[in-house]
Amino acid sequence: MFTPATFTPESVLVYVGLDRVGDALLKLPFVRGLRQRFPGARITWVAGRDTSVYASVMKPVVAGLIDEVIEKADLGLHPRELLGRSLGGRRFDLIIDTQRVGLASLILWRIPHQRFISPFGQFMLSSRRPPRGYRFPKLMVRQLLDLLELAGDHQVPTPATIEITIDDALDQAAASLLPPGPVYVGFAPGAGGRPKCWPLDRFVAAAKAGTERGRVPVFLIGPQELDWVEPLRSALPGALFPLQVEGMRERFGFSPLFTIALGRRLAASLSNDSGVGHMLAASGTPLVSLFGPTSPQKFTPMTRDLTILSAQTWGGRDMSLIPVAAVVEAMEQTLRGQGIALEQG
Repeated sequence: MFTPATFTPESVLVYVGLDRVGDALLKLPFVRGLRQRFPGARITWVAGRDTSVYASVMKPVVAGLIDEVIEKADLGLHPRELLGRSLGGRRFDLIIDTQRVGLASLILWRIPHQRFISPFGQFMLSSRRPPRGYRFPKLMVRQLLDLLELAGDHQVPTPATIEITIDDALDQAAASLLPPGPVYVGFAPGAGGRPKCWPLDRFVAAAKAGTERGRVPVFLIGPQELDWVEPLRSALPGALFPLQVEGMRERFGFSPLFTIALGRRLAASLSNDSGVGHMLAASGTPLVSLFGPTSPQKFTPMTRDLTILSAQTWGGRDMSLIPVAAVVEAMEQTLRGQGIALEQG
């Protein structure tokens, strides 16, 4: 049971290490819940080790939710920080430390505050602690919402999906690239690290299995995988590459919101554990998600129609262990769930 909520901070600091697009999407329920619980507070988001996409490509999504983003704060990196005052001596009524790194937690704790929430050391520095027997959840979304519950003295349910508002310009551009008619199937072969990537020739094989049934493969290729575009075009002449269409990059760059708009026009998608995978989940498209070295229990994409295939099922963490046949069958089951027959035409 939570006590009646009487704590109303005027200033809030949230500390993270960094935010990439996939992380930022998974953190959105926490951000929205924080603003809902403390509507009048000034919320400062601090990325202590690197950058945050909340200051760049995801800035429109958190407009009105986060008041200030501090990137590369160099907070929690060196013991000498304990000798001074971090963030120029600023104070905050509420500090939420989302990490479990001892040095960073100690440095944050030294910032003047009324309430401090941190999971480090089983909440040893925290002003509020979970009840006896509490076990830190594996799911990142739930980890953050548990911290919010402690900070705000209220219960926060885990949402099934992440709702994103797409403006008309993005929606119309997506419709012009993927007009009604064909059955579009999305493929996102990239990821933040190559060990997280299912081999590219396997993506080609899975896409070909769909083209034989009259479906149109749509490849979502990010800036780190541009050298894959031509080999994919050669292997799959009928494939579409909407992010590489002339003029679209100039208009939208690699905007996550544009990718989400494109995702809404797909019948189903196949992705590695990646930022694009979480964008596709946010679009609501049925998703088959491939995991190897990362944890599906922690980084589960938030969508109602999800199939996870993990390399561990086949005896290890290497993505190449996931067989093509299993992926094709998962895609077919997903499409059948959308009422799409095995044979087109």
